[in-house]
Amino acid sequence: MLADFSIELGRDDHALEIPWSSPDGTQRYFNLKRQPELLLHVVEAADNRDLADFLVALNTPHSVIETAKCDTWLSDQIHPEEEIFGAPWKFGAYVDIIFTAPERRASFELHEELARDVSGLLQRAPDFAAAADLVVRRCYSHPSTDPERSDDGFCITIYVHGFGDEGSGARKNWAIGLKVVQNALIQALAQQARRL
Repeated sequence: MLADFSIELGRDDHALEIPWSSPDGTQRYFNLKRQPELLLHVVEAADNRDLADFLVALNTPHSVIETAKCDTWLSDQIHPEEEIFGAPWKFGAYVDIIFTAPERRASFELHEELARDVSGLLQRAPDFAAAADLVVRRCYSHPSTDPERSDDGFCITIYVHGFGDEGSGARKNWAIGLKVVQNALIQALAQQARRL
């Protein structure tokens, strides 16, 4: 599995705002850790069992992380660095994850360490037509008690792509890749907990 991580903290780089909502209001942030039943309202997971399982696994009560945003897509736009897979289709997804504890969310070092550890574990995974990229970004949390206040912190956006000769094959490789990422993330978090 192809895997890497990067840091994007520039003024013009993407950042996560929590809570968030789409401009038309049809999609918004759901706190799946505190209200797991809201998974039924996550449109992207409605017909995607693999994504739904991933979101459930990361939002369990005992987990130190939670999810904030996600999306999926099917595309025939293959970037030059993806040509190594020799496939005309890719199925992709991203999931934004955050630490649940505000003091951890504020630590750049913990985010960089986690992204590096997960990437390292994924680079040792068996070789198949999937790729993962972890990007450390800024995250601005607005407490419900004072929506005008902003607590600065960080998040990690996890991108997973599967490649195939047709859309169904790409999606199958993506689903396998997503499960591998889930396992690597859980393992890296356990390693991080032992170091703290």
